[in-house]
Amino acid sequence: MTQLLALAGFGFLLGMRHATDADHVIAVTTILNRSRRFLDTTLIGALWGLGHTVTVVVVGVLIIVFNVVIPPPVGLAMEFAVALMLIGLGVLNLSGGLRSLTERLTPPAPLHAHEHAHEKGSHGHLHGHGSHPGLIETFGRYQLIRPVVVGLVHGLAGSAAVALLVLATIQDTGAAIAYLVIFCIGVAAGMAVLTTVIGLPFMLGSTRSAQINRWLTIGSGVLSLAFGLLLAYEIGFEGGLFTGTYQWEPA
Repeated sequence: MTQLLALAGFGFLLGMRHATDADHVIAVTTILNRSRRFLDTTLIGALWGLGHTVTVVVVGVLIIVFNVVIPPPVGLAMEFAVALMLIGLGVLNLSGGLRSLTERLTPPAPLHAHEHAHEKGSHGHLHGHGSHPGLIETFGRYQLIRPVVVGLVHGLAGSAAVALLVLATIQDTGAAIAYLVIFCIGVAAGMAVLTTVIGLPFMLGSTRSAQINRWLTIGSGVLSLAFGLLLAYEIGFEGGLFTGTYQWEPA
């Protein structure tokens, strides 16, 4: 029991460290350019962690339980999908497409008509309702689905390595799956905290200066595009995805 708790604690800490990987941070930073509150950024990180968890657990179960072997071309293709996603996020950010999509698909705050009586008569006007709207009403489905999808794609890279690491460390199938889930919870928690901190400059920039926010958006877009192109080159040519000389091991 003590050993299992120690492994669980180690898995949680390892998951939180995994959340700080460069490609994870860049991807989440790129989709933070419309955040206005700390809770917004925390939610984005948690939803990214949810998507990442689904992919890692699915791939992990296939490897741990069913002994599925991922061939090098498939492994490289999984990692290349992450590079394409980073490139796409970078291009959308730099072109304004990401902001345009967000504004078009995010619902406005709900307004309600109310009558107010005064000494000289009554009048009606529109204002936001005092009750707390649900997540969908506040953010819209697009805002909630986007970080989940990014997390799903991101989980493809490194999921095989995580599963094989767990398999090599823990022989018991049930304990291995439990460790994998705890690892993913650590990733989600780490990313929720990290995006809350990363989102601060965007929130300050959006409230104090549109120009500052614009430069932050451009910077995150350039970083995402550059890192995605570098990753695509490494996987496609050095890793052999495009040349057929596959140099891939889960790592």
